[in-house]
Amino acid sequence: MKYHQIDRNLFIKNRKNFTEKMQPNSLAVFNSNDIYPIGADSTMPFQQARDLFYLSGVDQDKSILVLFPDAPSEKHREMLFLTETNDHIAVWEGEKLTKEKAFEVSGIKNVFWLKDFEKVFFEVMTQCDTVYFNTNEHYRANVETETREARFIKWCKQQFPAHKVAKSNPILQRLRSVKDPIELDLMQKACDITEKAFRRVLKFVKPGVWEYEIEAEYWHEMIRNRSKGFAYTPIIASGNNANVLHYIENNQQCKEGELILLDTGAEYANYASDLSRTIPVSGKYTKRQKEVYNAVNRVKEDATKMLVPGTMWEEYHKEVGKLMTSELLGLGLLDKADVQNENPEWPAYKKYFMHGTSHNIGLDTHDYGLLYEPMQANMVFTVEPGIYIPDEGFGIRLEDDVVIQEKGEPFNLMRNIPIEADEIEEIMNS
Repeated sequence: MKYHQIDRNLFIKNRKNFTEKMQPNSLAVFNSNDIYPIGADSTMPFQQARDLFYLSGVDQDKSILVLFPDAPSEKHREMLFLTETNDHIAVWEGEKLTKEKAFEVSGIKNVFWLKDFEKVFFEVMTQCDTVYFNTNEHYRANVETETREARFIKWCKQQFPAHKVAKSNPILQRLRSVKDPIELDLMQKACDITEKAFRRVLKFVKPGVWEYEIEAEYWHEMIRNRSKGFAYTPIIASGNNANVLHYIENNQQCKEGELILLDTGAEYANYASDLSRTIPVSGKYTKRQKEVYNAVNRVKEDATKMLVPGTMWEEYHKEVGKLMTSELLGLGLLDKADVQNENPEWPAYKKYFMHGTSHNIGLDTHDYGLLYEPMQANMVFTVEPGIYIPDEGFGIRLEDDVVIQEKGEPFNLMRNIPIEADEIEEIMNS
């Protein structure tokens, strides 16, 4: 991995928090992700299953974590199963985790080779009543591929049909949504890398550059700062491309007078950042562009102040809608009749701002979090209002990542990244 090794105390704490919420005499199993094939002998780059990483720090395929806090034998209370490394693997793929290195990374003393899994697992299953399965129940999840986790669940039910079954996901939704200080430091690092990349782009952009060239500038700066690259597929949308919310082709030339919407956050140690900025190709906004830009920025600033402990996600979005409605009236994009006659299920402002304002962020860009429960301190949310005007040939979105505090306004992890229109113009023209 490119990133510096993470303090294993994070994973020790995470496991303790998880096992404290398990039923008596139960065990939980977490599998790594597969390496997915492309064709022939080609594969996609490996991405670790976030729950396994959250609980162990292990960033390696074909890994299994078993937690059995009430096990009769101490050696079975926390177990890692890993691919046995050897000289052949070391030459062709690079050495895998040794048992000693796995302990150093995870804090788990009892490390077994994967070939022994079925034997050890049978033993512990004879001693427990309930098995926790790990399923993806994120509200945006749309899983069409059978995962390693799904194959394990199918196998386990066949082998042990008399066991009771429980879900790990509700526990993880709560735990992962509230960040540990070590996690916040990692997310700050991701945001700092994003800042470096964005400042590089500000100096690079000029009329005639291509969207993919801008993407390449981001890649360069991210990777040279120990990131794998983007935390999600980057959006580099010039002109009317910005009005396609998930535009990812990034294959058009940037023309004089246009704006470029940049939705481009780096990852670091599997933790995501999520930044949006909208910059002028020519280095200067037009009067109209700046009016709309400043309106979006005002909504972002006022929305951010609402992110405090106790806030409900759904009510928050309704209040942001009121802020946006006021700004759209001021810009002449809506009139009073539009608002008076609006459909409550699709308010008038949705014509120009059709997506949500905030989502949890962490190990996933759209991270775990129970949206029907009140917000808590140390949750991290994006704040990303936008105004999209196809008739005028541009769209503007501004986005920062903020940490909810016990008291007062959230702490902005992107506080050092330029956002004011005048500052962006000054940097681009310096």
